Amino acid sequence: MAVIPVDIAGRPYEVRVGAGLLAELVPQCRGRLRKRGVPIITDSNVHAAWGAVVEASLRDNGHEPHWRILPPGEATKSWDELAATVNWLLSLEVERGDHIIALGGGVIGDLTGFCASVLKRGCKFIQVPTTLLAQVDSSVGGKTAINTPAGKNLVGAFHQPSLVLADLSALETLPERDLLAGYAEVVKYGLIDDADFFAWCDTNAAAMLAGDSQLREYAVAHSVASKARIVAEDEFETTGKRALLNLGHTFGHALEAETGFSTRLLHGEAVALGMVIAARYSARRELMPRASAEHIARHIGEIGLPASLKALDLDCDGARLVEHMLHDKKMDGGTLPFLLLRGIGQTYLDKQVSLEDVAEFLDEELARG
Repeated sequence: MAVIPVDIAGRPYEVRVGAGLLAELVPQCRGRLRKRGVPIITDSNVHAAWGAVVEASLRDNGHEPHWRILPPGEATKSWDELAATVNWLLSLEVERGDHIIALGGGVIGDLTGFCASVLKRGCKFIQVPTTLLAQVDSSVGGKTAINTPAGKNLVGAFHQPSLVLADLSALETLPERDLLAGYAEVVKYGLIDDADFFAWCDTNAAAMLAGDSQLREYAVAHSVASKARIVAEDEFETTGKRALLNLGHTFGHALEAETGFSTRLLHGEAVALGMVIAARYSARRELMPRASAEHIARHIGEIGLPASLKALDLDCDGARLVEHMLHDKKMDGGTLPFLLLRGIGQTYLDKQVSLEDVAEFLDEELARG
């Protein structure tokens, strides 16, 4: 098992990465489950796959699970589900010192974390991510949120978990499409500031995704360590360092909005395509070599993720996609910063990007074969 510390001032915690952690849930959470009843928030897919394992671990160690089983998908990150889940937790008389368990992917982690942040002005929670995307990204760092009609993740809070347990066994039951979508957040760390890790991905990603256990542990642990380092430097995204973690997200969120936040385009798929678009736009502005941008697109495409806008068959133009971007939570003083690249492993924040130029570029990408 790999153990990665997240050194948040005053609230440090560990991310543990290994196989079999769900079966060892209670020993792994030792000292944190202080009551017999344990509230667990999950979705129906995860409960079907892993509910019995978690329940056995709890009951064998003298605990009684209280399940809240929600529908899978982005629609669960809503005001209605937030209110209903908070009321459910209140009905269980959850106290500030208690721990709520978030068992699932990014949707469950985001919703549970936000509930924990507002319940009695802040109670504790444990992230138990079951998707590759959640294990390497959304479960670490304390960003929690719900979606609204105005856009994705626009209502939320920074609220760090007490512990993260990333069980690699959970990846074995993950549909291939979801596994690939999670890989976007793995390769992202190479593109941000670690060209050597991108080279590792180039060589090893296919075998890792095919099931090599050692490669999976390395990919998850390295990604978590990269995020932990950035989060420790800039927990509340005030210096611009943490903003680098949003590479691909501005373009990606616009594509998610245009496709109705539906299964037509998963979040990880949108991020993957968003990184390709960011690289190609950077090359168009002569910030990075065009060959490097196409290297990124080729790698993402060969893995099986979307690497061109044309493939989405969107019924819109560049201006409409830019309109979605205007609801981005990174808007500041009417300006939208963009994460661009000077090369592989050289991402930076550019606050001088013309949205008209972006719209024109997106029109070119929509017409591209």
